[in-house]
Amino acid sequence: MTGADSYLLLRAFCDELGRCGVRYACTSPGSRCTPIVLSLVREPRIRCFSHIDERCAGFFALGAAKSSGTPVAVTCTSGTAAVNLAPAVVEAHQAGVPLIVLTADRPPELREVGAGQTIDQLKLYGGAVKWFFEVGVDDAEPETVRWIRALACRACWTALDQRPGPVHLNFPLREPLVVDERHAPDPVPGRPAERPWVTRSARAPTGAPGKLPAPAARGVIVAGRQERHPALGRELAAFAQRAGYPLLADPLSGARHGPAAVARYDLLLRDGRFTATVRPELVLRVGDLPTSKPLRTWLASLHDTEQIAWGSASSWQDPKGVITAMQDLPLGALSSGAPRTPADPGWLARWRAADDAASAAIAQALGDELSEPLVAAHLSEWLEPETTLFVASSMPVRDVELFFGLEESAPRVLSNRGANGIDGTVSCAFGAAAAADGPVVLLVGDVAVAHDVGGLLAARRLGLALTIVLLNNDGGGIFHFLEVAGERDVFEEHVATPHGLDFSRAAALYGCEYERPATTAELRAAVQSSVAADSTTIIEVRTDREQNIALHRRVAEAVRARLG
Repeated sequence: MTGADSYLLLRAFCDELGRCGVRYACTSPGSRCTPIVLSLVREPRIRCFSHIDERCAGFFALGAAKSSGTPVAVTCTSGTAAVNLAPAVVEAHQAGVPLIVLTADRPPELREVGAGQTIDQLKLYGGAVKWFFEVGVDDAEPETVRWIRALACRACWTALDQRPGPVHLNFPLREPLVVDERHAPDPVPGRPAERPWVTRSARAPTGAPGKLPAPAARGVIVAGRQERHPALGRELAAFAQRAGYPLLADPLSGARHGPAAVARYDLLLRDGRFTATVRPELVLRVGDLPTSKPLRTWLASLHDTEQIAWGSASSWQDPKGVITAMQDLPLGALSSGAPRTPADPGWLARWRAADDAASAAIAQALGDELSEPLVAAHLSEWLEPETTLFVASSMPVRDVELFFGLEESAPRVLSNRGANGIDGTVSCAFGAAAAADGPVVLLVGDVAVAHDVGGLLAARRLGLALTIVLLNNDGGGIFHFLEVAGERDVFEEHVATPHGLDFSRAAALYGCEYERPATTAELRAAVQSSVAADSTTIIEVRTDREQNIALHRRVAEAVRARLG
């Protein structure tokens, strides 16, 4: 073994990543990871983004993978650095996002003997990865180079296969860690014409292919988050229109379009009088479960209704055990399906009339004064279809589901709804911006920004543009909707957790522009100006937590009254 062997093998490995379509990678500083970092950076097909913080790097990679739909590599040094990637790895696993995690490690002879920066990294992420492998990079013999080229292909294809997810390769590296091998010939060059060492065809669906169910007079389509197939949303909308089925589409599905779409299902399904009149005979579910708790509760109550999960054969989205069948759904399967004349024309009309009534009640209750719901409602109107709206978990994603209207030119909506955490939101949005074809807007709360304030460093260090619409109610506003809000002796300090941060100073520290609009017109002007600019702007909207929950309650009551 020579000092160049590791580099020759890692160079072949990264060459294959590029051949397999990996276009982005994230690095963070360290000593033990030096050979991996240099090999990634010197691979011309891969654009590498440098991060100071491994947690930010992991979530940035997650956002880039969500935005591009392709695997993104992320590497780090040994020790607790690898642990800092865990939240992003878990989110990628839960949400079905392809990541290739490359952790550097100490060689076996330095483990459990008191060597510094050494922990047990074998299967560090447990069941949160699709595949783990410890990679030896000692001898660059031709046989070993062929093997590592195939290994890189296997990592990419495993991350993409069926439901995508993260893979973890652990590299124990020996010194010397810096060797100039750039002029050394490849022991085994890659295949001709830029082909991967191992090519891949999409795996055939498991089980029986998706079949359209027998026609039902009263069917409902529920569309949840799905990020892999942007065209599926439009296909679902057209199918729902032909079938005469109401389409209850989370904005994360990309399907909230067309005359069959029902935008206000969350508020409609809270009304027992309404749900008593709209019991379906069939429910078709596509994608993950939507965010809406009333919708999940309603689906769980339909014990005797046939519920078919389409396209979910590799993802079990049924916490209440009410799904009766799971089928793969190839793209295009819905194009000619469903009768041209709905069996019960009045069925969809009943839903649409209620939806229109709810929309009118919401508009009247919100008025024109700046509020968290109004911001969510207007972003669906103001943003162009080539824009990506990245939405933080907690209240922002719920407000988007509640208050997004039926906009045929609505933006693409992304959110971390696998594990539903707020960690890494800023970094994830910057990652989405790095891989997106158009502008990216982040709708986020103050606690999420405080949690990932280091992610703002990507604006200046990486030269990325992002519009950050920051809803600042000085704490965790979502907790006011929970029973714990009644525990007044501990709630404010230990649950709501006010922080008193001045985000204009955070903007100055991290080199971001800053705006604080006072009216809806000023907010629109700030958003449109920022989206058109080539820089990052924090647009802070100050709100009040108590007033926010009161407004949500007024909206719900207004809808109930209008339906009544």
